[in-house]
Amino acid sequence: MPFAAKPVRLSTTDADFEAQFKARLHWSADTDAAIEQRVAAILADVQTRGDAAVLDYTARFDGLNADSVSALELTQAELKAAFDAIPAAQRAALEFAAARVRSYHEAQKQACGQSWSYRDADGTLLGQKVTPLDRVGIYVPGGKASYPSSVLMNAIPAHVAGVGEIIMVVPTPQGVKNPLVLAAAYVAGVSRAFTVGGAQAVAALAYGTATIPAVNKITGPGNAYVAAAKRRVFGTVGIDMIAGPSEILVLADGSTPPDWVAMDLFSQAEHDELAQSILLCPDAAYIDRVQAAIDRLLPQMPRAEIIAKSLSGRGALVHTRSMEEACALSNRIAPEHLEVSSADPHRWEPLLVHAGAIFLGAYTSESLGDYCAGPNHVLPTSGTARFSSPLGVYDFQKRSSLIEVSAAGARVLGPVAAVLAYGEGLQAHARAAEMRLE
Repeated sequence: MPFAAKPVRLSTTDADFEAQFKARLHWSADTDAAIEQRVAAILADVQTRGDAAVLDYTARFDGLNADSVSALELTQAELKAAFDAIPAAQRAALEFAAARVRSYHEAQKQACGQSWSYRDADGTLLGQKVTPLDRVGIYVPGGKASYPSSVLMNAIPAHVAGVGEIIMVVPTPQGVKNPLVLAAAYVAGVSRAFTVGGAQAVAALAYGTATIPAVNKITGPGNAYVAAAKRRVFGTVGIDMIAGPSEILVLADGSTPPDWVAMDLFSQAEHDELAQSILLCPDAAYIDRVQAAIDRLLPQMPRAEIIAKSLSGRGALVHTRSMEEACALSNRIAPEHLEVSSADPHRWEPLLVHAGAIFLGAYTSESLGDYCAGPNHVLPTSGTARFSSPLGVYDFQKRSSLIEVSAAGARVLGPVAAVLAYGEGLQAHARAAEMRLE
C-alpha cells in the first residue's frame, strides 16, 4: 500500500503564518499519568527488593527469565566474542567511528576539562579542580531497534573524562542480544553490562542492588517509561536530559540536489511518527522540487509508513522571504540537528546561535554526525538547545573550587567579609574572618 508524505506548506508572508508555525512546532512533553504511576511503583519496588524486583520485571516486560541478576551480566569475554564474530566491515566501521569520537572528545577535554589555578600578588591561590565521576550508567535502547552508535556516544566521552567504571544496561526482549551493540560496548570500553532495560534498569542504576552497582549519573535515551524514571531519580543521581522526539531543520538556499534534502528529511522522520523534519528556504520553486523528490523516493523506503506519518503530522516546508529570515526562524526553533545546505554555509553560520549540532554544507548529511563524524549525537531536543548542550566530556566531570588564602590575603579579604557578614546578621561568619586578623 503506497503512503503519502505531505508536510504542511507554509509561507512567512501568509497572514496566519505565526499561528500555523507555532501549532506545527508544538509538542507536549507531559508524561501520561498512568506511565508515571507505574514507573513510581517500579522504582519503589526495585529500591525495596533490589535484584528480586529486577528479575521479576525483566521476566514480565522482556520475557527473559533468569535465576539471578548475575546471569544477566554480559562478561568482557562475551563482548569481545561478539566483536570478533561480526563481519569485518562492521568491525572496521565500529573502530573507525570510535576513533573519531574519541579524538573529538579528547580535544574537548583539553579545551575545557582541565584543572587550573593562579596566585594573587599576596600569595592567595584561587582555582578549579576538575575530577571525573566515579561511576556512570549508560542506557542503550534495545526494544524496537538497537543502537550501537548510542553505546559509542555515551561510553567514549565518559571514558575520555576518566570515569572509573561505566555500567551499561540494555533490554534484550526474549533474550535476543544484538551482536553489534555488544561489540560496540567492547570497542568503547564499557566496564560492566547487564541485559536489563526499562524503568527497572534506571532504578537499579540509581539505587543499586546486590548485583548492579549504584552510579553517580545516568545517560542515554529510552522510551516513555525510561524518560519518566530518569526524571524521578534525578537528584538521587544526575541525568543527561529528558529527550523528546528527534528533529532536523534544513536551511537551504536551493543549491543542493533536492533528492539529498528529501533524504535528509527522511533520516529523522524514519525514527518515529512524532519526529519532526522542517525545510526553510527562500526559493518556492526549489521547495516544489523537494516535495516532488519526497513523493518519488518515499516508496523506496522500508520505513515508508513511519516517514509518511511523521512528515504529514509534524513536517513543514516553509517558504521564507530570505535566508536571513530563515536563520531567524531557525533560532526560534532551536533544532536538535540543523543542516545549512548552502553553497556558502559560512556566510550564514554566524547568524545561527541555537542548535544542538550545526552541519555545514551540502555534503554534511546529519547521518554522518549520527555515526562517525566525531561530535556527540546525544543532543538537546524540543527547543532546549536554547539553554543546553550536546553530551560531552563535561557531563562526566565535576568541578570543585580551590581557595587557599595567605596571611596577607586574609588581611585584605577579612574586613570585607566581616562587613558583609554583619550586614546579613551572621556574626559567626564575621568573627571567623576577624579572628584571622588578630
